[in-house]
Amino acid sequence: MPARLSKRLEVFSNPNPERDYTIEMECPEFTCLCPRTGQPDFATIRISYVPYRRCIELKSLKLYLWSYRNEGAFHEAVTNKILDDLVTACRPRNMRVSGDFYVRGGIHTIVTAVYQKKRTPTERIRE
Repeated sequence: MPARLSKRLEVFSNPNPERDYTIEMECPEFTCLCPRTGQPDFATIRISYVPYRRCIELKSLKLYLWSYRNEGAFHEAVTNKILDDLVTACRPRNMRVSGDFYVRGGIHTIVTAVYQKKRTPTERIRE
């Protein structure tokens, strides 16, 4: 039975919220459609983040990324949208999403979007 594509990102409790550690994920099979031509765009999406209270569940991430297969999106827009959705889902300490898009028309494009949580004075004192 094929998996259903979904924009719903699931999370789970960070087992070590007191410690900064990095989670890195890579999806070498990302596809979306060029909004101008309708032709497929292929990319490797790389995600790196330091979780706070929640971590992203991998199967839901896979289905989320696959959900872009039939959507038209510019490289810049889709990379930033992925970052926004992931930050909303897990509220990390920081996150970096990079879309490494294959050559199209002789141009290789890499788009990187970064999020850095702003810590309150109380959080800084506790750390």
